[in-house]
Amino acid sequence: MSNDEIFAAAYREHYWAVSRYVARRLDGRTSEVEEVVAEVFTVAWRRRDDLPATPLPWLYGVARNCLANAVRGFGRRRRLVDRMGNDDAAHGRHIVESPDAEAPGSWVHEALSRLSPADQEVLRLTAWEELGVEELAIALGCGTRAASMRLHRARRRLRAEIDRVCPATAPKERNHG
Repeated sequence: MSNDEIFAAAYREHYWAVSRYVARRLDGRTSEVEEVVAEVFTVAWRRRDDLPATPLPWLYGVARNCLANAVRGFGRRRRLVDRMGNDDAAHGRHIVESPDAEAPGSWVHEALSRLSPADQEVLRLTAWEELGVEELAIALGCGTRAASMRLHRARRRLRAEIDRVCPATAPKERNHG
């Protein structure tokens, strides 16, 4: 099979997985998701000679880099719009949430948001994208031992944040008497 055919097969097989990966990180902002996914597959096309036999973890790694670039770009754009005074608040589009609008399990998302972006990504790759440690290592561009350690530490930090945010979920102390 030629590199073009290998790329086409990877595109057909993994387009939706990469789209979901990006959408979860951009909260479903459709036009931005499409931009980032297009960039991921543009990079994959340019590097089609380097596509591994199992391309999805590698594509997630490319998507991580494309997301980082896109988020920086979106931030620059947002700051420019804010400086120009053309933001939603200036047009009376205020969104007010009621005090009881908290979604079930929102404490998990709050605990996750308190972690570093690197810890968040490790946890999302394993939970949302269902990557094993070997695939996680490929997506992160590190060895399997480093990926395993990052995952272990991220899980430990998440548990600590969950205990802070929602103490009722903490495991009960056992009586060792």
